[in-house]
Amino acid sequence: MKFTDGYWHMRPGVTPHFAVQAHEVEVEANATALVAYAATKPLRGRADTINLPLLTVRFSSPLENVIRVQVVHHKGRRPVGPAFELNLPPQAPAVQVADGPEAATLTTGRLTVRVAKGPDWRIDFLDGDRVITSSGRRGLALMETPEGRFMVEQLDLGVGECVYGLGERFTPFVKNGQVVDLWNEDGGTASEQAYKNIPFYLTNRGYGVFVNHPEKVSYEIASEKVERVQFSVPGESLDYFLIYGPTPKEVLERYTALTGRPALPPAWSFGLWLTTSFTTDYDEATVTSFIQGMADRDLPLHVFHFDCFWMKEFHWCNFEWDRRCFPDPAAMLARLKARGLKICVWINPYIAQRSALFDEGMAAGYLVKRPNGDVWQWDLWQAGMALVDFTNPAARRWFGDKLRALVDMGVDCFKTDFGERIPTDVVWFDGSDPLKMHNYYSYLYNKTVFEVLEEKFGPGGATVFARSATAGGQKFPVHWGGDSTATFASMAETLRGGLSLGLSGFGFWSHDIGGFEQTASADVYKRWCAFGLLSSHSRLHGSSSYRVPWLFDEEAVDVLRFFTKLKCRLMPYLFAAAVEAHTAGVPVLRAMPLEFPDDPGCDALDRQYMLGGNLLVAPVFTSDGTVDYYLPAGRWTHFLTGEVVEGGRWVRERHGFMSLPLLARPNSIIPVGAVEDRPDYDFADGVTFHLFEIQDGATLTCRVPDLAGAPALTVEATRWGKSLQIRAAGETKAWRVLLRGAAGVRTIEGGIAQADPLGALLIPDAGATSLTVRL
Repeated sequence: MKFTDGYWHMRPGVTPHFAVQAHEVEVEANATALVAYAATKPLRGRADTINLPLLTVRFSSPLENVIRVQVVHHKGRRPVGPAFELNLPPQAPAVQVADGPEAATLTTGRLTVRVAKGPDWRIDFLDGDRVITSSGRRGLALMETPEGRFMVEQLDLGVGECVYGLGERFTPFVKNGQVVDLWNEDGGTASEQAYKNIPFYLTNRGYGVFVNHPEKVSYEIASEKVERVQFSVPGESLDYFLIYGPTPKEVLERYTALTGRPALPPAWSFGLWLTTSFTTDYDEATVTSFIQGMADRDLPLHVFHFDCFWMKEFHWCNFEWDRRCFPDPAAMLARLKARGLKICVWINPYIAQRSALFDEGMAAGYLVKRPNGDVWQWDLWQAGMALVDFTNPAARRWFGDKLRALVDMGVDCFKTDFGERIPTDVVWFDGSDPLKMHNYYSYLYNKTVFEVLEEKFGPGGATVFARSATAGGQKFPVHWGGDSTATFASMAETLRGGLSLGLSGFGFWSHDIGGFEQTASADVYKRWCAFGLLSSHSRLHGSSSYRVPWLFDEEAVDVLRFFTKLKCRLMPYLFAAAVEAHTAGVPVLRAMPLEFPDDPGCDALDRQYMLGGNLLVAPVFTSDGTVDYYLPAGRWTHFLTGEVVEGGRWVRERHGFMSLPLLARPNSIIPVGAVEDRPDYDFADGVTFHLFEIQDGATLTCRVPDLAGAPALTVEATRWGKSLQIRAAGETKAWRVLLRGAAGVRTIEGGIAQADPLGALLIPDAGATSLTVRL
């Protein structure tokens, strides 16, 4: 939202009240906070203290290296929810406060805020003497506009500083130059709208900013003022957190400590999902034919999803199977589960007028109402549909009970679709502000469903497939990218959305393999299969056509088989990355700046990513298989072929459909499992640790988790010159080491060495927990 007309003028009807100088700065009695009183015009005499707004600015630290800034104009407004659920400790961390003649400072860890006491308003955020960012002249303000009052803050951007995040955004990955309004909308992947709007951004200068407002937050990112990021909210107050790293991983760790870490999804959810698609014709026979077709072609399948028409048309949601297509759903689910499949069904939070639940919900007061007491309804999507009022605890129990019945029938998870089209001309049960509830509704919706599943399956057993989200929604994985199109361009924009979402605190992400709308050409489908299976979660789904591979061509069957089995073998590595997302907030699919913050060549990369910390993936977005990607410095190894590529440069390659740039990071260990037909197995049993380009003097540690996420087997490798010492601890039932690219070894103690097409395979003796190798 712009308030100025160029550099010199304000827009018509806008009256600014900028913080001009700090009239007074006080240290709170317990010495845990600073409070500055910002005058909005120069105070040259007593008369200047009359007839002007005064902004109260409080600085505190809820977590180490995090500073909270709370700005208030008129504090007498009655607080109206909802508010984000933040993990604020009962006791704040120790801070150092200094009140000098020229400035007052508050320091937490390495982060300091300095409030100038001179004639000019200035706030600096520092690490030691280095300024990270600042709010200075014509930055912080109260704006009076024809649309009402707004609180505005502007933070400086340095030369070369890039801004990332703000949710799942399909626009350019680097947000500089963009205007972003955080308002959840059902806009597909080809527009500036977003399903998941998150008021958090981070930059390549080691910090992030979380604006603690669930309502619409408007950002001008190097746009209205090209040297600054501006964010504004309606009303009389502004609350934001500046979160320092200094590494981007540390920023995400602290942000998710504040707003919540992703739950650990069950290992089975990382396998291949197949769906009925959306508007296609299907019944039990169709479903069975697809599942049998996958088995006949040796295509591992782990989850089957029933999309909207498992319920009868015009009745969504009534949570009742359409008996015309599925006459005995309990028996059908039992047959599918006997094949080892997990079951997912589609839901949304809307109740159509023909649903049997409409009258039930209306009578009990479970549906959102208009100000006059009528149930809010419209015909967009479902005829006469209403919304479940998740601010009502009884409505949440009612909605949850419908899901519990499905879980008891055999359903394992739910696709929690929609949740973006939330009206503002309504009254909520708990009196919530309709403008704040628009985005926040997605949080209550997904939380309600996730808690039903966690209640049934326990921690680590619940997963949803969610489309809408706001801050904190990362606690309820998995999220998928919404409605893409079956083209290379849409495949690329989908990846941009996933990269941005991962830098917004979300650990797990998926997308519709082959695109949702239209039907992909065979080449797009096959390239998307590789990309999809090298994402945290992998689902074949479409709109008006099926996504089974044999409908594209026979090679598509081979491609899907190859990458599905590859993902299953990579599960010891991928599940370890999932545990890191759960414990530290670092996403499984990682934008390049997250892993290489000191390499400016990575700043703007949006057509490649790191899968976990040690595998680089560059999807192919061309018909002829040509792909350009950037490699940071070091000797990287093609994981599939063993070819070594020197980094620190751009690389152009051409790949067939059974390949893509999948490169192992130098000085890394990647554990590879012994099972290729399912994702949920004993990862430590038969695991092979692939060692890549271990450096002289380095010690590398690799942990393989069990299915609950606890460490099952840990391997440590140390190299000194030509000597390599490898130690294993934990479940050492059957483990191996593959020295990638090694022609052989001179000597080995504790086992034997065998030649392998990709290097030297080290097989420990029975019961051995260490190997000593002379290279």
